[in-house]
Amino acid sequence: MSSGEDPMNFSTALVMAAWLALAFGQTQEGQQPAATETPAQKTAASEKSETTSRGKLNDAEYKIGPQDVLRIDVWKETEVSRAVPVRPDGKISLPLLNDVQAAGLTPMQLSAVIADGLKKFMNDPQVTVSVSEINSRRIYVTGEVTRAGAFPLLPNMTVLQALSSSGGFTQFAKLKNIYVLRIEDGKQVKLPFNYKDAVNGKRPDQNVLLQSGDVIVVP
Repeated sequence: MSSGEDPMNFSTALVMAAWLALAFGQTQEGQQPAATETPAQKTAASEKSETTSRGKLNDAEYKIGPQDVLRIDVWKETEVSRAVPVRPDGKISLPLLNDVQAAGLTPMQLSAVIADGLKKFMNDPQVTVSVSEINSRRIYVTGEVTRAGAFPLLPNMTVLQALSSSGGFTQFAKLKNIYVLRIEDGKQVKLPFNYKDAVNGKRPDQNVLLQSGDVIVVP
């Protein structure tokens, strides 16, 4: 530094340079590109989204069965509103109405039945029925999967959707040799399913709609 330079100006310049370097470094960190998903992560996310969107319970399609749990809501009538299980005989018990047949009806149909019965006790009852637990319709996944067991059979549920619900495969899974065991006309049939073909859009005929009691085997 020459004798003619102001020491205060030189110190100020050093501080400013350090501050600019720090600010530039933070800006670079904030502009780091987002991590890209691997093909496997994209496939898993796509399957999960498909299961969520297509697996939602559709009141117009789902038929209530024994052991399902229903939520009955009657507007402004908290004493009647409640969660009720469907008994093995297919009926539910409600205040004022006693036993009501539920099995075999859709939630919308049961809402109308309950509302009609409550008209004897209140004016224009507004009833909503929803299925909080599906226990009457189940499928099973077994073999080389992360989470084997029984799963609720959702409307229009396919083999691929059921497999995505089981948490993925183990490293030993033979993805080309998966099959579905089903009872038809009192006899067990074996339906082949090639997972690798399915995720690549091939052999859509193998990605069948599941039926209650189906067993998916991952060897």
